[in-house]
Amino acid sequence: MQITDFTTLFMTEIHRRLFEECWPRLEKCLAQLTETEIWQRPNENSNSMGNIALHLCGNVRQWVVAGLGEAEDTRQRQQEFDERGPLPTELLLDKMRETMNEVKTVLDRVKNKDLVATHNVQGFQETGIAILIHVVEHYSYHVGQMTYFVKAIKNMDIGYYAGLDLEAK
Repeated sequence: MQITDFTTLFMTEIHRRLFEECWPRLEKCLAQLTETEIWQRPNENSNSMGNIALHLCGNVRQWVVAGLGEAEDTRQRQQEFDERGPLPTELLLDKMRETMNEVKTVLDRVKNKDLVATHNVQGFQETGIAILIHVVEHYSYHVGQMTYFVKAIKNMDIGYYAGLDLEAK
C-alpha cells in the first residue's frame, strides 16, 4: 500500500509508534515485575515503574485527549508522582488501557487542520504535529526507563527484537 498523503502517513506512524511499539513494551515490562517491584523506588529522587505508568496516563491524556482532542483537562500531575502504591497491577493496566483507548479515539478522527492548528496544552501553545511528536518521544523515553529497570533487576533480555536480523542492510 502506497501512502502519499502526509496526514495519513504521519498518523499511521504515530499509531505504530504508540500502539505497536511503546504500549506493548510497557505491558511487557510490567508483566516481568511483581507488584512490589512495580512500586519499588530505587531512591527518593527516582520514581517507581507504577509512578511512571501513572505519569504516562496523565501526560498522554492531557496532551492528546485534552490538548488535541479538546476534552476537559482533569490532570493532577503531582498525584502521579505522589502515589506510593502498591496499586494492583491489573488496576494500573486497566487505567493505562482506558487512557490508550481514549487516545486512539482522538487519533482516529485527527484531520490535517488539527495537525497544523495551535492547541493549548499544559500552558503551552503547540501545533497538533508538535503534540504528537512530544507524546511519542515522551512515551518512548519512559518505556526506555522501564526497560532499563526490568533488565537491571531481572538480569534478562526483554526480547523486543527477538527473531529479527538487526544486522540486515
